[in-house]
Amino acid sequence: MALIEFDGVCKRYPGSHAAAVDELNLHIESGEFLTLLGPSGSGKTTTLMLLAGFEAPSSGAIRLDGVPIERLPPHLRNMGVVFQSYSLFPHMTVAQNVAFPLSVRKVPAQAMSAKVEAALAKVHLQDFAERKPHQLSGGQQQRVALARALVFEPRVVLMDEPLSALDKKLREEMQLEIRKLHRELGVTMVFVTHDQSEAMTLSDRVAVFNHGRIEQLAAPQVLYDAPANPFVANFLGDNNVLSGTLAVAASPETAAPTASVRTGAGHTLQARISGAARPVENAPVQLCVRPEFLQVAVPGDSRTVPNALDVTLTDIIHQGDHWRLVARLRGAQESAASQGRPWFAKISPAALPAGLVVGQNLCLGFRPEDAWIF
Repeated sequence: MALIEFDGVCKRYPGSHAAAVDELNLHIESGEFLTLLGPSGSGKTTTLMLLAGFEAPSSGAIRLDGVPIERLPPHLRNMGVVFQSYSLFPHMTVAQNVAFPLSVRKVPAQAMSAKVEAALAKVHLQDFAERKPHQLSGGQQQRVALARALVFEPRVVLMDEPLSALDKKLREEMQLEIRKLHRELGVTMVFVTHDQSEAMTLSDRVAVFNHGRIEQLAAPQVLYDAPANPFVANFLGDNNVLSGTLAVAASPETAAPTASVRTGAGHTLQARISGAARPVENAPVQLCVRPEFLQVAVPGDSRTVPNALDVTLTDIIHQGDHWRLVARLRGAQESAASQGRPWFAKISPAALPAGLVVGQNLCLGFRPEDAWIF
């Protein structure tokens, strides 16, 4: 049995036609790190607030260890919460802030002192116990909030975009700190973010939210390598999209069959059919391929690329370990098929043809197994 179960949970707010959370079915295993990922307004934070007890579902059931908790007040759910704003008491010291959940639970003073010291040690702030929040950096305040969520040894720790206010370097450092804490403590963590990189770094599994529903729930690598639909493919990482029609349908007996897509300009491209899609011949489809899977060749080059598309180079950017090529598809029909958006290619220095210049015509291509049809 899963530790946490959402069973047909809906949340509707008065005056809103659309549900904030719509028929949510979600099981969270004990000890896992689950991230709720999605754009603003997708329902991820509402789901976290429903689990914490700060919101009540309009319908459906939420269970902890098989016991319904949707009517249980937050302080009886044994869940620690880290908010985006940290919510530290400015008039209290670090130690007093961390001790607050224990004082609410009437923990004896001697035991409280030991637990606070242990919690601060976990986040490497034992030397800051007597400081006030305004004397700390943003990263240190975030650690205090995390220590406060851990101090009473909750079954579950809930985090609502806790790293969003930090700069990039500190955010990446805190991601590693949280990963380390999760491994050491084994506590179940549910984390909300709109940052794809954050979700990929931290999670055992990621639930991708859109319009109050989960589009796909899987391990980070599965989401990236085998997205269920164009929304997931576009939301996780860079993605190039081309519209067309299915020229040759694939056999339904194959787990990840290859099929042909015909573009408006008459090109026929090979790619894999998504496991969630089974379009019929002549049906409108989208072909998606990530920038790192694109290969490049120039006219007259002895090298050829599969599934070649004619493009014009509009920019070339050096990004340290790779070159980022920006190109537009040549021809009005091909441009329409890409919805007028540029294509991006991530090319290693060794694979970059010499002498590329902006305005040059070249070919971009990809292996059939590296692209998806939806």
